[in-house]
Amino acid sequence: MKHKFTFFISILISICAFSFQLAYPQNFLTVNGTKIVDQNGQEIHFRGMGLGGWLEPEGYMFGMSNFANSPSQIQKKIQDLIGAGNTNSFYSAFRNNFVTESDIKALSSWGFNLVRVPFHYNILTPPDSPGVYLQSGWAIFDSLISWCTKYNIYVILDLHCAPGGESDQTISDYDPTVPSLWQDTAKQTRTVELWRTIANRYKDNPTVAGYDLLNEPRWNFPNGNNKPLYDLYVRITNAIRSVDANHILFIEGNQYATDFSGLTPPWDSKMVYSFHKYWNANTSSSIQGYLNLRSSTNVPLWLGETGENSNSWFTECVTLMKQNDIGWSWWTLKKFNTINAAMNVPITSDYQQLLNYWGGTGAKPSVTFATNALLRMADNLKFENCVFQNDMIDALMRQPDDNSTLPFASNDIPGVVYFDNYDLGKITYAYNDVDYENNGGNQTSWNSGNSYRNDGVDIEQCNDLPTNGYDVGWINAGEWLKYTVNIQKAGSYNVDLRYASNQSGGKLIMNLDGNLISPYPYISIPVTGGWQTWQTLTLQNIQLPAGTHTLQVQFLAGGFNLNYLSFPEITKVSDSQAKVFTFRLAQNYPNPFNPSTIIKYSVASKSLVNLKIYNMLGKEIATLVNGIKTPGDYSISFNASELPSGIYFYRIIAGKNTEVKKMILLK
Repeated sequence: MKHKFTFFISILISICAFSFQLAYPQNFLTVNGTKIVDQNGQEIHFRGMGLGGWLEPEGYMFGMSNFANSPSQIQKKIQDLIGAGNTNSFYSAFRNNFVTESDIKALSSWGFNLVRVPFHYNILTPPDSPGVYLQSGWAIFDSLISWCTKYNIYVILDLHCAPGGESDQTISDYDPTVPSLWQDTAKQTRTVELWRTIANRYKDNPTVAGYDLLNEPRWNFPNGNNKPLYDLYVRITNAIRSVDANHILFIEGNQYATDFSGLTPPWDSKMVYSFHKYWNANTSSSIQGYLNLRSSTNVPLWLGETGENSNSWFTECVTLMKQNDIGWSWWTLKKFNTINAAMNVPITSDYQQLLNYWGGTGAKPSVTFATNALLRMADNLKFENCVFQNDMIDALMRQPDDNSTLPFASNDIPGVVYFDNYDLGKITYAYNDVDYENNGGNQTSWNSGNSYRNDGVDIEQCNDLPTNGYDVGWINAGEWLKYTVNIQKAGSYNVDLRYASNQSGGKLIMNLDGNLISPYPYISIPVTGGWQTWQTLTLQNIQLPAGTHTLQVQFLAGGFNLNYLSFPEITKVSDSQAKVFTFRLAQNYPNPFNPSTIIKYSVASKSLVNLKIYNMLGKEIATLVNGIKTPGDYSISFNASELPSGIYFYRIIAGKNTEVKKMILLK
């Protein structure tokens, strides 16, 4: 499924969005002392999402950081491979699909009331044509603002890449071979005129909350004095105020929006100081300097950019901001192959070949192949083709005010409970893990497998069958996972524990509502011979009560991987009551599928059953079943994440019965 959130989670987030949606773009925002308010004097707390990567591509978001980081470097790599015309077609599709009305509608439903829009100056004006402005750029801004008006979301326009680059980093599209913004007065004048033109266009639009004048300036000015930054800010302010007295100006400090020395006293009555926060602890001391700035200047604060961490860090950061009356904007909406953005854009195998080529490990693709690969990735940017990371949104919107846990998936018994489908919630409430966030020290990873979810739980891709595609690994003593389970009826169950281990000594216990249900004192996990060599350990006759309950799996000693718990019910029926089964192979569902599908079959009598997958050439791809089965109905999952799109066949042999069906993998 493209979207892994469940029905009840979407309803919950919609309810939260309704209750939190206090800001409506119906009048201009302004500043009253240390607060951002509407024209009725009601304080507005920004809950924003950055649209990073859309109008100023950054290499790390697209898997390119090893060979192209700045927007210009990325464009050159693409153009050198597919030519100028094809590059223009790709960027047109890229920008049209990256942010659409569906994305803005979704952000509103999730509880956001603001988008911060980072942009490269060349979206609005060609680099070699000062004073010329592009209708295509205005059209992008105008469409976005109209959607935001419709869904009650404010807009802050953020100049992320000024002419020449406002920092010595690639995020500003800085090129060290030419003068920067700070080394060329003509570029400074052009920046001033750009803001005057933007302000003149949107001066009467209240959906626009304000202008973020320069993103993360970073320049070592002479004598450590930020006066050149101050002077440019004042020039931009004067230019904007010559045409627009309505909008707030957001002022970022030097050194990645952290150093505000020399940027006081405030020079405008509608100013907000905007700081950024990455890779440090969520403590009062981490923001005390900014709090001092607010109190000494009587100017509001805004956390204009943060993120790139774990869900636990996200919740702590939002909590800290709420405690100190500071609005925020997260980074960022979409990235390729990610767990810590709101939307994950799946990477195609074709695009991976391009990355391999650019990275020096693959052959050069043809122009046609490369163009099609890039256009497919542009298509994957569409809202409906992304994977919604509901755990990240829950961490931002619900968890700062709520310690309860919610089901991440429908864990029904009888049935299969995948270990990676533990509940949504805070650390020590839904799970416990040794490494769960990055506070800027030596720790750099919270989810060692970098897959599926953004908590501290370590999740990796799984090659077992059946599987939902992932397993839990890197397990340590003292960690645990909690699940909300729905037990259909009371009874005696066998519990199949699917595990893999390359070392001995693993131990775990299982509790239901705090009561031990696993054998006393613990379950020992045997060695299987590899981290992806899977075996099943069966617990006999476990008594379970009907209803909704909390299942907790605690790890007393680590060193193993876990795929799932299966709960087949033990039933005893007389011959006269026994169900009669007939041989049957059902059509897989869904079909077409991507990347997983379910195959169901029935066995009429005790038989040796063999179920295999083949490609169009008759080559065997996978064996799903090979063993003795008693009469009954069976279901098995097939994951084709490593296979290319195409037509495949699955064949079952059960005793003397054979049947073949076709299925379509469409990525």
